[in-house]
Amino acid sequence: MVDTVARIKKEGKHFEILVDLDEAMKVKKGEGNLDVAVLTNAVFHNLKSGEHASENELRDAFGSKDFLTVAEKIIRNGEVVRTTDSIKAEHEQKYKQVVDFLSRNAVSAEGRPYTPDRIMKALEEAKVSVKNKPIESQVSEIIDQLSKVLPIKIELKKVRLTIPAIHTGRAYGIVKEFMVEEKWENNGNLDVVVEMPTALIFDFYDRINGATHGSVLSEELK
Repeated sequence: MVDTVARIKKEGKHFEILVDLDEAMKVKKGEGNLDVAVLTNAVFHNLKSGEHASENELRDAFGSKDFLTVAEKIIRNGEVVRTTDSIKAEHEQKYKQVVDFLSRNAVSAEGRPYTPDRIMKALEEAKVSVKNKPIESQVSEIIDQLSKVLPIKIELKKVRLTIPAIHTGRAYGIVKEFMVEEKWENNGNLDVVVEMPTALIFDFYDRINGATHGSVLSEELK
């Protein structure tokens, strides 16, 4: 358990509570247990000095004086302060995901696979920046950076899709990660060209077919 502060500024005043970092991050995503996340029974202007916020101040700022109602709003709408260790752990986990993906899917110019250790060393040498988003959507950018220090390639597949107008709302979030061309037809249909590592294509088809109830038209391009 790691204790940290959840805080927000409203009506020109600071409001803080003590929380468990991991559970508070879950609550922020709508998944956690609020009772477990909150480690105080009061709201403070300054947690370190112990300066309490009054019920009137809570009502004015949050529309309620109920502690758990206010605490949830602070966590969900404010900032849960990350510790140095948690940031480092997340950073390491992201790099591990990249190494795992590339060791399975990337090869040298001659077609030979690289070991995880070699890929990690190259990531460090190239000072590759791994963003906080799905690995699949930043593979091309990572490969471009890695190529400066390590001859590496990954087989890509390009597909043209026609998505019926009725399904574009749900499907757009799936295709936008890999989209290289986009065209909206007069009838509302969406024509796109996506490009992704070959290893991801079957999972992509499952997702896009699920979002469109199998009505998407697809054509693999050379």
